[in-house]
Amino acid sequence: MRPADRKRGRRVPGGVSGHVPGRIPVLLPYPFAGPFDYRVPAGLDPRPGDLVLVPLNRREEVGVVWDAPAGDPVPERKLKPVAAVLETPPMQPAMRRFIDWVAAYTLAPPGEVMAMALRINALRPDAPPTGWRRAETMLETRLTEARRRVLAALGEAEPRSTAALARAAGVGAGVIRGMADAGLLAPAALPLPGFAAPDPDQPGPALSAEQRNASAALREAVAARGFSVTVLDGVTGSGKTEVYLEAVAECLRQGRQALVLLPEIALSSQWLERFERRFAVAPAVWHSDLTSRTRRLTWRAVAAGQAPVVVGARSALFLPFPDPGLIVVDEEHETAFKQEDGVVYHARDMAVVRARLCEAPAVLVSATPSLETVANVEAGRYRRLTLPHRHGGARLPEIAAIDLREHPPERGKFLAPPLLAALEDTFARGEQAMLFLNRRGYAPLTLCRACGHRMQCPNCTAWLVEHRARRQLACHHCGHVEPIPPTCPACGAEHSLTPVGPGVERITEEAAERFPAARRLVMASDTVPGPQAAAQAAHAIEAREVDLIIGTQIVAKGWHFPHLTLVGVVDADLGLAGGDLRAAERTVQLLHQVAGRAGRAEAPGRVLLQTFSPEHPVMRALVSGSLDTFMAEEAEMRRPGHWPPFGRLAALIVSADHAEDADRAAHDLGRAAPSAEGVTVLGPAPAPLAILRGRHRRRLLLKTRRDIAVQPLLRRWLDAVAVPRGVRVDVDVDPVSFL
Repeated sequence: MRPADRKRGRRVPGGVSGHVPGRIPVLLPYPFAGPFDYRVPAGLDPRPGDLVLVPLNRREEVGVVWDAPAGDPVPERKLKPVAAVLETPPMQPAMRRFIDWVAAYTLAPPGEVMAMALRINALRPDAPPTGWRRAETMLETRLTEARRRVLAALGEAEPRSTAALARAAGVGAGVIRGMADAGLLAPAALPLPGFAAPDPDQPGPALSAEQRNASAALREAVAARGFSVTVLDGVTGSGKTEVYLEAVAECLRQGRQALVLLPEIALSSQWLERFERRFAVAPAVWHSDLTSRTRRLTWRAVAAGQAPVVVGARSALFLPFPDPGLIVVDEEHETAFKQEDGVVYHARDMAVVRARLCEAPAVLVSATPSLETVANVEAGRYRRLTLPHRHGGARLPEIAAIDLREHPPERGKFLAPPLLAALEDTFARGEQAMLFLNRRGYAPLTLCRACGHRMQCPNCTAWLVEHRARRQLACHHCGHVEPIPPTCPACGAEHSLTPVGPGVERITEEAAERFPAARRLVMASDTVPGPQAAAQAAHAIEAREVDLIIGTQIVAKGWHFPHLTLVGVVDADLGLAGGDLRAAERTVQLLHQVAGRAGRAEAPGRVLLQTFSPEHPVMRALVSGSLDTFMAEEAEMRRPGHWPPFGRLAALIVSADHAEDADRAAHDLGRAAPSAEGVTVLGPAPAPLAILRGRHRRRLLLKTRRDIAVQPLLRRWLDAVAVPRGVRVDVDVDPVSFL
C-alpha cells in the first residue's frame, strides 16, 4: 500500500458488525489487510453489503460496506466521505462470511478475495442494444422483393437486430441499412438478453433402479434446505450427470439457484447439450472465454436471481448468488479446481464451505474420488452414493498392459506392435479408436547430436517443447516461443538439432504413416482452444467423420463417444516420474478416466496401456479393476507419516529476481520455522522449477498432524521474518502441485 493510500481511510480488522455511528468500514478490492473507515455524509444510509463509491488516493473506487467491529475512533475530520451508494444488489451476508473465511484459510488479503466476487466491470452500465422496427410513417418508395421479406419478418417479431433480421429475411446487412436510409426502418432498443427458466418437470431420460435411488436421495437433500455433503461415486458411463441433474430439478422447484462446477467448462459442449435436452433451455455459463459484455450480463443476472442455473469453472464459486440451493462439483478429483495464481484456493473445498454458509447441499461427483474425499466419507463427514454399473447395459472395457520390454516399438517409433494390430482391427470393423498421450507438441526435448546441447527456456528451468506444425520451440510454463534454429546455438553445427521423445504431434505423424486412410483428429489445448472448437470436434466424432482421436488429458474429461471402442495409452508411466506425493493417485485417476471413454455403447471396449512397468501398483490396479483396493493401500502408505489426507501441508514459495535474494529470504524463513510436536518443516530447497518467468524460486513445506491448525503457525512464522523489497513469499495451503 502506498503512504498516500493509508491517509484516505483507517484500517480496521475484519470481524462481526459493530459500526461507530457516522462511519462505516469499506472493503476495497485490493490486497489491503482489511477494511478502511469512511465518514457517512448526511443523506446517505449505507448498510452492510451495500456497494459504495469512495475516494482512494486521487481516484474513486467501488467497495463494499463490510462487517467489522468499532475500532479506536480517530477524528472524523481525518476520514474521507462516502461519495455514493450504488444502485446494485447488495453483497449478501453469506457471501461476505465466505470471503472472510477464504481469506483467513488461504492467508490472502480479504480485499483480494473480494475482488474475485465483485467484478468491477460488471457494475458498468451497458448501452442498450439497438435493432430495427418498421417506421411509423414510411416514405413512398418502390419495394423490392428483398425489402418486402424484411418487412414481413418484422411483422412476425420486432424489434430485431440487424443480424437476426437479415437472417430471418434471407438478405444481406446492406439491404437493412439501405431501408433505414430510405426511411423504411427506424432504430429501436432491444431487450437485454436474459436466461430462460429451465423446466424441472420436463421428462428426462429413463433412469435405472440404481440411478432412481441415488437421485431420490439427492432430491431429498435439496428439499431439506440444509447443509450436507454427498459424494456421488460411479463407474465411468454410469449416468452420474443424469442423476445430479435430478437434484438440479428439485432445486429449481424449491425456487433456489443451482451452481455446477466443471473442471474444463470451455470444453464441455456435450454437458451443455445434455442439460438442454433435460430442461429445454441452456444454463447460464461462466468461464474465461466469455466476452466482457456477456460476463457483465451474467453477473448481474446471477445477482438479481434471474439465472436459475449456472455452470462454470472454479471462479463461478464467487458469483453473487442471493440464495444458492445446490452446489455440484463434477469430476471433484481434478487438479484443475486448484487456483494456483493470485488467491490460491481449491474450488472443491471452498464449494463445501460456501454450501455450509448458505445452508445448501453440496454434491461431489467422480468415478475416481480423491483420497481427501474418501477420508471424509470414512470419517462420516460426507455421505456416499455409488453407481456400480454402466447405464443401458454397456460393459466396462477390458484393460490390458503392453510390456514395452517384451514388445518394443520399431526404432524411432512409439507405438508397439500389439497396439498397432489392435488399431488395424478396430478400423477394419468400422469402429473408432483413441491414442492418449498427456504431452502437447511434437517432442518434449530438442538436443544437438554434435555437442549434446539441450534447448532450454531463457526464463525458466524447463526444456523447450518443439511444435513442428508452427515451426517453433515453446515453453509451456511462461509462454516463451522462438523459431527452431537452423544451427545449434552452442556449437554452430548445422541440421544437428533432433527431437527426443514423443508429443501428440509426433504420434499423429506416426499414425498417419501407418494408417494413411484413417481420418485423424488431434484434441489438445492447442487444437481445441475453446467451446466452439470443442463442440465441432465432438460433433465430428459423433457423426463418425473421425476414425482416430489423438489427445492429451482433455480427452479424459467426461466425453461420450458411442462408437469409440479402443483406447491406447502411449506412455502409461508418464505421470509416475518425480517425487510428487500424489503421482500414483493422479495417474490412476487420469488413466481410469481415459479408459472410461471406450465401449460406452453396445460394442465392447478395450484399453491397452503401453508401459515399462506392468508390475507397478497403478498398472495392476487398472488391469484388475481394483481401484478401491489401490486407493486403500495408497492411504495406508500415507497414514504413518501424517501425509494428506491424514495430515496438513502448507507451502511457502519464495521468489526474487536474483538467486542470492531468494536464498537469503528462504534461509531467514528456515531459521524462524515453527518447532513443536507434530510439526515438521522441510527446506528451504530450490523448487523443481527453480527459475520461473525469470524469477528464482525456493520452497519450504510445513507438515503437521491433522488436528493442528496450520494458519496460526503460518501467521506467526511470516510475522517473525522481515521480507526485503523485491522478494515475494506466496502461501499455498493444501498444495496439490510441488513445482
